Amino acid sequence: MLVVHHLNDSRSQRILWLLEELGAPYEIKHYARDAATRLAPPELKEVSPLGKSPVVTDGDLTIIESGAIIDYIQRTYGNGRLAPKAGTRDYEAYNQWLHYAEGSAMLPLMLALYVGRLGEAGAPLSPRIESETANHLGYVEAALAGRDWLVGDDLTAADVQMSFVGEIARMQRAADYPNITAWVDRFQARPAYKRALEKGGPYNMGPKS
Repeated sequence: MLVVHHLNDSRSQRILWLLEELGAPYEIKHYARDAATRLAPPELKEVSPLGKSPVVTDGDLTIIESGAIIDYIQRTYGNGRLAPKAGTRDYEAYNQWLHYAEGSAMLPLMLALYVGRLGEAGAPLSPRIESETANHLGYVEAALAGRDWLVGDDLTAADVQMSFVGEIARMQRAADYPNITAWVDRFQARPAYKRALEKGGPYNMGPKS
């Protein structure tokens, strides 16, 4: 049985969403962040040496990293759903988004979060971070122009992988990126997304109340 080792307020939420979209069988093992430090509990290191989430186990197999997890779940449990056919141009675009989300897009967003906590000490870095953030969000905004989803005509696992980037963009600067905002509203309205929230618990990148 596939087990999602789910940390509250983490990117493992999108793993639950993917599984709900596929209707695949899975179990959740919940972990809670330390209320003071916001760090994951040491119990997660019993699953993966890094002690971070997302991490899934499937029998004696352990997989970390969102992109690898999403790729594994789609190939193993998707039955051809939520991914273009291999060998097509759409598949190459799909694969690119799977890597781009964490490999490039999340870096300036996370830097902005951490450097922002430094106050004046982080001010010298802010212009470069802001420039990179605008560069990447502008790229995603342009990719969504005139379309509902990142690849093809329907939702794919690429949208799931990129969802965290979109939710941060909508939370911080919705008016600047209307295509991203509409895309986020679209996927957050999906029944599978809502079921994942019910099972995983609300998180701070979730829908606005």
